[in-house]
Amino acid sequence: MAKKIITISRQFGSGGRTVGKKLAEKLNYKYYDREIIEKIAEESGFSQEFIEETEEKDTYRGLFNIGLLARDYRGMSVDDYIWEAQTKIIKEIADSGENAVIVGRCSDYILRDREDTIHVFVHADLKKRKRRVREKYGDREVSLEKRLKDKDKRRRVYYKFYTDREWGDVENFTMTLNSGELGIDNCVKLIEEAVNF
Repeated sequence: MAKKIITISRQFGSGGRTVGKKLAEKLNYKYYDREIIEKIAEESGFSQEFIEETEEKDTYRGLFNIGLLARDYRGMSVDDYIWEAQTKIIKEIADSGENAVIVGRCSDYILRDREDTIHVFVHADLKKRKRRVREKYGDREVSLEKRLKDKDKRRRVYYKFYTDREWGDVENFTMTLNSGELGIDNCVKLIEEAVNF
């Protein structure tokens, strides 16, 4: 059965977002990344900037700083509202009947029970990710290594908090691809082949 939905999780700097964009173009699938943030903003009433800041902050620290104090009558924090809106939107995309590539946002977990879905994790070694981040975003005051580790840590904490699974665990994915060794185009080609497997 051809797969209608492809979720792509990725290490920061691995090129997973680029893989997703190229794959969507090649397969003529809808592409969802920032588009989900826009939909969450519409659904929740929060600004896109606020959602981006909230999504990958240190969730545990956020809960102890404001989350426990800022709960509504259902016991939900701001983080929980965003998670709930995100989950609803990703499920709606999957249920829409359109073929889609969805990047990040725990979409592999949210759609884990669907048989028409491929879940991909894109990774690369630290040296290659550092080079890619430098080329794409340039140097900053914070070292490249620290930026990579901090971003991945935030993703790991957020994923663990909402899914109770380990971020990047191979058992959660249909396939894992080392973009540093395979290259972006070969990653796209391998996923494309798996779609019709």
